[in-house]
Amino acid sequence: MSVTTEKNVKRTPFKGDHVGSFLRPERLKAARIQQAEGEITEEELRQVEDEEIVKLVEKQKEAGLKAVTDGDFRRSWWHFDFLEGLDGVEGYEPEKGLKFKGVETKARGIKITGQVGFSDHEMVEHFRFLKSIAGDAVAKLTIPSPNMLLFRADRSEGIYDDDEELVNDLVVAYRGFINKIYEEGCRYLQFDDTSWATFFSEEGRASMKKKGQNPEEVAELCARAINESIANRPDDLLITMHICRGNFRSTFMTSGSYEAVSETIFGGLDVDGLFLEFDDERSGGFEPLRHMNRQDLSIVLGLITSKYGELEDPERVKARILEASDYVPLSQLCLSPQCGFASTEEGNEITEEQQWKKIDHVVRIAEEVWQEG
Repeated sequence: MSVTTEKNVKRTPFKGDHVGSFLRPERLKAARIQQAEGEITEEELRQVEDEEIVKLVEKQKEAGLKAVTDGDFRRSWWHFDFLEGLDGVEGYEPEKGLKFKGVETKARGIKITGQVGFSDHEMVEHFRFLKSIAGDAVAKLTIPSPNMLLFRADRSEGIYDDDEELVNDLVVAYRGFINKIYEEGCRYLQFDDTSWATFFSEEGRASMKKKGQNPEEVAELCARAINESIANRPDDLLITMHICRGNFRSTFMTSGSYEAVSETIFGGLDVDGLFLEFDDERSGGFEPLRHMNRQDLSIVLGLITSKYGELEDPERVKARILEASDYVPLSQLCLSPQCGFASTEEGNEITEEQQWKKIDHVVRIAEEVWQEG
């Protein structure tokens, strides 16, 4: 690794950063349909993916981003595609999709059919390609948190008797993947996690209790799944986590402040940075940040929404960053969109032009606030 790259990695998450996913180009969408209908081969689809990812990486670098992703261009879902690649996990088509506010996704789910583990994964190759074209930018990989298997998998086949047993195997699987991806040169890994949002609302906590679960105990288990999965990571591998309330076609799944589990999130997780949604009233105020007790934890404020194209008033964004600095030193704060632009292949209801204006907005405001060039 070059000296320049090493310095960049140590600074992640960057002052102007992003969550990871981007709108799929029409050419890529068309190629996926053609492959599904047997009109082109998987190899031909891969070629289109490669070419579009090369273009995407160059656009990210031209926009001034210091970390680049492949935009999830090889995925249909931000979480299922990765989780299906673990041993003992299979995809299937349930009766219904996931429910968002006013809309439902296509039917897709995952189920546990055997002991969960890691032996190999296609996303290792995906990252290898990204790293090969990243140049002097940092290649960032995003994967779902281990908690997403806990919250999303159908366990009706009875492979695991309890959550603790499943978490034990999940930890081993994630450690295996992390070790492998580190060997491939990954120094910036991000967990994406919607499970925490279940704790934010009374409705979410009530649904746990209805299932016979204790929300406090579940939160402790979620924290353990993350902390133990990353416990043995190398010192130069930075791991962040994006906490999301749902993102599908510009809609959301849940609302609520971080307050209910703020002590766990801001004082009990061993990640290096937290990407947090603060783009509207659904996320509450900055007060929960008072529980942050670490000088080495970065808080990435998601003040720029990815759900609609209108640009936020830059002065208002700067004012909100200063508000957050009442709880967290300005030096530990960063800025990003509140979520990705396409958590699923359908994407949010914005245009590619609006997407890049949002990215430019983040980079320029960050440069002015933290005086970074």
